[in-house]
Amino acid sequence: MKNEIKNIWIDLHEELYKFIISKVKDEQIAKDILQEVFLKVQSKISQLKNTSKLTSWVYQITRNTIFDYYRNLNLKKISIEDLDIPENEKESFDYTKLSNCINQKIENLTTKHKQAIILTSFKNYSQKELSAYLKISYSGTKSRVQKARAVLRENILNCPNVESDKSGKLLDFGN
Repeated sequence: MKNEIKNIWIDLHEELYKFIISKVKDEQIAKDILQEVFLKVQSKISQLKNTSKLTSWVYQITRNTIFDYYRNLNLKKISIEDLDIPENEKESFDYTKLSNCINQKIENLTTKHKQAIILTSFKNYSQKELSAYLKISYSGTKSRVQKARAVLRENILNCPNVESDKSGKLLDFGN
């Protein structure tokens, strides 16, 4: 069994690490999750009936472990300021005003909409993962995310320094 685990590690650890880091965006947390995945693989390898499905089985354990990590976060403590919102490479005053406007608009959303935006847009939850996390139907989750995005978009377009065309497409932002 030790050889099986060692072979799985050799074959999959780099690929799994890249997958995990794409979901959690923190190197140390990704390493911790990867280690936890391999502990679970090692303890549950005897339950695997069909070895041809080994890779998909390991990925399912990985997805579940990532999901568990996010579930264990205390969402009430997540602040919009704590999120790594990508900024333009140029440090421009105009962009700063726009991002402050966006941050404020997210903060002003209802708790349900704010949670949907933060988890899907900044924490990379899929809508299915969000559905499971919120314990509501997938279609209900899709509706909530769409509604949250629509409300946020409308609120952003109402920022005084945002210019848009008649269809609501963002054209420019300025003074």
